[in-house]
Amino acid sequence: MAIADVSQVALGDLISLKGRSAVVTGGAQGLGKAMVRRLAEAGASVLIGDLKIEQAQAAAAELSQRYGGKVIATRLDVTDTASVEAAADLAAAELGGIDVWVNNAGLYPNVGLLDMTDETWDQVMAVNLRGVFASCRAAARRMIDAGRGGTLINVVSTAGFQGVAPGVAAYVASKHGVRGFVRQLAIELAPHDIRVLGVAPTFCETEGNMAALAQLPERVRSEISATLTSRLGRVGVPDDIARVVLFAASDMAAFMTGSTLLADAGEIA
Repeated sequence: MAIADVSQVALGDLISLKGRSAVVTGGAQGLGKAMVRRLAEAGASVLIGDLKIEQAQAAAAELSQRYGGKVIATRLDVTDTASVEAAADLAAAELGGIDVWVNNAGLYPNVGLLDMTDETWDQVMAVNLRGVFASCRAAARRMIDAGRGGTLINVVSTAGFQGVAPGVAAYVASKHGVRGFVRQLAIELAPHDIRVLGVAPTFCETEGNMAALAQLPERVRSEISATLTSRLGRVGVPDDIARVVLFAASDMAAFMTGSTLLADAGEIA
């Protein structure tokens, strides 16, 4: 098996996901919903997996109506292997297989090292790292059984490249782990024509992030805002990240695997 040479494929066909199916974890809102929207717009059938099932169902109905494709939802707990396997089975049965799996679900608690409990550490690792492992394993097994390859995309964060701030040790550790996992899986799954990529967003204006910002003192919010707008003149929005995910999922990135793509407005520069 070998990744196809797409040199003669028209540009519109390279970005198209028509006839393919995708799963997005944590896809009910924020970055995840923006990813689902772009994948559906590109022609993919999409399964939204999220703990917030009512929000996921509403997003699925909205995007299915907007783009005319099949978008469905299921309750998914990435810390529960049985839940992950059930979501993978549902995607295979209802969407005709799994061509793209995006691991977007994550936790971002702010707890200093000295106050962090074992339970908090373990919960972050269970969602941000073990959940990625379980999801990649489930998707890869089905991709291999189908014999047509596929793409695994793991949301890493700029925290996978650096330390961030006091209080996020567990998050930073988990995202460094995901970035390493991307590199290793690229080696293991290449013989099966499965590409593995990471996407590392900087801070973006999502429901969760804006709520977290609102809890901070005004001085701290101003400092963060100044930092975030210092490179490209504005704070990121979910679609800034979704477009990179679409690129990674499409044949535009057919010769890429093992990389983590920075969508960071120059934060790591």
